[in-house]
Amino acid sequence: MNQLRLLLLALLLACAGTSYAAKVDTLAIPSAVMHKAYRANVVLPAAYAKQKKANFPVLYLLHGAYGHFSDWLAKTPDRQLVHRLADQYNLIIVMPEGETFGWYIDSPVNKESQFETYITQEVIQKVDQTYRTVRDRKGRVITGLSMGGHGALYLSARHPDLFCAAGSMSGAVDINTAKWKLNPEDAKNTAARFEPILGPAGASPENYLTSYMVLPLVDKLKANGLPLIIDCGVDDFLINTNRELHQRLVYNGTPHDYTERPGGHTWEYWQNSLPYHVLFLHQVLQANAVTIPSTARQ
Repeated sequence: MNQLRLLLLALLLACAGTSYAAKVDTLAIPSAVMHKAYRANVVLPAAYAKQKKANFPVLYLLHGAYGHFSDWLAKTPDRQLVHRLADQYNLIIVMPEGETFGWYIDSPVNKESQFETYITQEVIQKVDQTYRTVRDRKGRVITGLSMGGHGALYLSARHPDLFCAAGSMSGAVDINTAKWKLNPEDAKNTAARFEPILGPAGASPENYLTSYMVLPLVDKLKANGLPLIIDCGVDDFLINTNRELHQRLVYNGTPHDYTERPGGHTWEYWQNSLPYHVLFLHQVLQANAVTIPSTARQ
């Protein structure tokens, strides 16, 4: 009988522990500009269901190349990581679609690949219409991994009216694959993947890529004044270009948080990195007075 009571108590505690856990929505966000239907995962903190009159800040969390919107929930070794961070900081976390090689840019040659417009206009608008969000830049932050790190810095640099802080984990901040620490065959194959969205490289691949890279935006990043957090693993094939970005930001006097840690281009690295980013971004939101007080957390 005592064992039965203990079992029932354990079940009740388990139910109580999960009743107010972060909730995951799959939100349909069709794109008028691309004439396609896409989805996003939206993680709502437990407090969202309890605090009916509160407006919540939003983190846009971008996936990498060859991935999709569900990656951050399906591929981290700890599948509950994003849920816990949403609950810990009372933060809505939105993971939109960027396609396998969309790069969060508006392609000049492919009208079906317009992910800069999609994220900055269609996704944000849909999220703000659907949820109780802080509908202002002071309540929006953005970060991502690899292609998503590029996307977060690129979009925030070009749209400082939409975000108040940005980050990059292992970001592909220079999309000239000749500078990546890859074997020549892999670098060539990856470079070829850019042609459908950027057109033929021609005789000057550097000039062809410049308009869609983060590195040339360092003066824009300085002028915008957004708090930035950037990190990369020391064994990552993108480490050299991240170091170059850091050096350019130091040279032009742009304040930023830059870290190198052990690790490569892996989900183990990004799982370790994400909590640092969320803490950094939360502190910016807190300074903007848009966070939900800790007393409201469940």
